[in-house]
Amino acid sequence: MTTATLAASQGQSLSESSKVHFPTDPKLPGKFFEPRQNDPTGDYTPNPSKSFPLSPARKALVDDIISLYEMGATVERMQRYTPDAVYNDEVGYADDRFKIASQWFGLSYVFREAKSHGHEIITNDKDLIQFLHEITWQPKLVPKTLTLKSLVSLSLDPATVDGEFIRVKYHKDQATAKDYSNEGLGAMLKKWQVEATTAILSAVDSNLQAFVHDKGAGSTKPDAS
Repeated sequence: MTTATLAASQGQSLSESSKVHFPTDPKLPGKFFEPRQNDPTGDYTPNPSKSFPLSPARKALVDDIISLYEMGATVERMQRYTPDAVYNDEVGYADDRFKIASQWFGLSYVFREAKSHGHEIITNDKDLIQFLHEITWQPKLVPKTLTLKSLVSLSLDPATVDGEFIRVKYHKDQATAKDYSNEGLGAMLKKWQVEATTAILSAVDSNLQAFVHDKGAGSTKPDAS
């Protein structure tokens, strides 16, 4: 039985809630769509059986994002981000699609395998999808398996939120109980890591050329109109 069939049999709706968290102006850069929250436990272990059902368009978005985690980056999947989108995790802060692409395409240079071990949708609001996610990574140079459990937050693009191909304005992967700070040395190091990775990868991976025109899109001020 599919999730959709099960939800229908239990009287659950596949529609998202009407709750809105972020601005409705799609011209605003992704940094204006940052989800922020602390978790008292920091336990992000997913329970897929408790996952909220999603509409087909939203499920397709989540499936593409999880494929990125599993080193399945493609130019087509990168279209899930707006040019001015932000990606923010423990080790990196990328504030345009060119930099975000370097993070996803760069995984295969560091890891030999990545596998998702389940996710649980915990928020399905008008402009925000959140899910708990567990994934394991196998580095190329270190004979060990790394396990990461995190809260993934996807702030949705107002221009596409009701369409068949939904895009993301802000993607946060939070693996700590306390939300990330965007100030101080730690934040500077995250930005530096992304800048360095982008500079190196753009010279060796042709996939990034599809997003060169997105450089600096996240720092562009919206039109006064």
